[in-house]
Amino acid sequence: MLIILFLFSTNLNDLKKRTFCPLLDTETNPWVSSYFKSLIMTTLKLVVVPQRTLKDGTNKIRIAIGHKTVTRYITTRFKISSLNQFKDGQVVNHPDAHIINIKLRNLLNEYEDKLDSIKNAQLYSCGQLLKLLTSNTPVSKNITVQQVTQDYMSELIQDDRKSYAVLIERNNRYFTEFTNGEFFLSDMNPQIVANYERFLKNKKGLSETSVGMDMSMSRTIVNRAIKQQLVKYDINPFIYYRRPTAPERELDISIEDLKKIRDFESNSKKLRVARDAFLLSYYLAGVNLIDLLSYDFRHTDRFEYIRTKSRNMKQGEKRISITIQPEATPIIKKYMNRNTGKIDFGYKFTYNNLSRYITRSIEKLGKELGIRSKVVYYSARKSFVQHGFELGIPLEVLEYCIGQSMKKNRPIFNYVKIMRTHADKAIRQILDNLLYG
Repeated sequence: MLIILFLFSTNLNDLKKRTFCPLLDTETNPWVSSYFKSLIMTTLKLVVVPQRTLKDGTNKIRIAIGHKTVTRYITTRFKISSLNQFKDGQVVNHPDAHIINIKLRNLLNEYEDKLDSIKNAQLYSCGQLLKLLTSNTPVSKNITVQQVTQDYMSELIQDDRKSYAVLIERNNRYFTEFTNGEFFLSDMNPQIVANYERFLKNKKGLSETSVGMDMSMSRTIVNRAIKQQLVKYDINPFIYYRRPTAPERELDISIEDLKKIRDFESNSKKLRVARDAFLLSYYLAGVNLIDLLSYDFRHTDRFEYIRTKSRNMKQGEKRISITIQPEATPIIKKYMNRNTGKIDFGYKFTYNNLSRYITRSIEKLGKELGIRSKVVYYSARKSFVQHGFELGIPLEVLEYCIGQSMKKNRPIFNYVKIMRTHADKAIRQILDNLLYG
């Protein structure tokens, strides 16, 4: 009965009221008080576990984590030759006992400080606390840029955003070269940011576009650390930094040029794949290649997904849901793997290599057709939006179709919910214009 009631309350006074049991009175029964406190308090202490004696007869000194009646251990590098060399959390009868005890006390203090910095420790299990305490990213003001970067890269790889992880890793190498090693986040300031920008321009010789990308990566790491409360600034290090406005890339092509691609025939597999990949992106409202290749097209007449590029980045990210139009169906059937339902162009490339291969193939296709504008895979997305805009389709509908974030500075449209029917109507209008225009 008492155990069941305790599960619903971590407040001892509340528990006493619920049970009406005088035995639980902490004033008259100190044993009860210490027992229940042990259930909700976390303790750290130095111990030796006789059951874990090593083969050579020695014992490792460990830090025992007591939490919610469970104990876990952090193994230290210190050992004793026999059990009689350890008593009451101290090394005794050892020639270096004094030095070892100082080092153990300092180590224990570090873990205690780390434990104190964990908010709401009672919400974690003992095993979870162990992971937090032994994490490579300590909850400390001495956390480095490189540590936060490594954690972020791990998350990106887990989320299958490897391309972005590569960019983050490259910037981390540049920044580490700039700082000659690990650099504390707490030491970041506007002057460091300005100096790093000069380093990228003058020492690394990067283009303005590349400099802007790497600076944005660094700002992402700083903002991530701020949100995770790993660091606090009186003045944000990037307060004075302004990324140069990138020139607008004119990658869209005309309706006439798009028709040339649609009607193109060739004996070259490379060019046929380039044509079909480009058209499929256009017919599916400018879908990015990574999202196209990861979708299961079996048993569905809809294309529903969240863009990989923005997944896990934005709060309230909306799922794109459109109907697969008749123009896309034969291309999907042509390349769909029957076992997985995914598009398979017949190449055993990694995604990055396939992406580069298709882009180069589309560029070659554009030159073959005499298209003056530069044509890449992304041109399908740009062209879809441009053609829709020229037909007078509202930008908010086009943004929904391609999964672009709707701009907050258009308040009148904040109350309009873009549904699949709006998107389908817009896509049909764009494709009919290609067919009959």
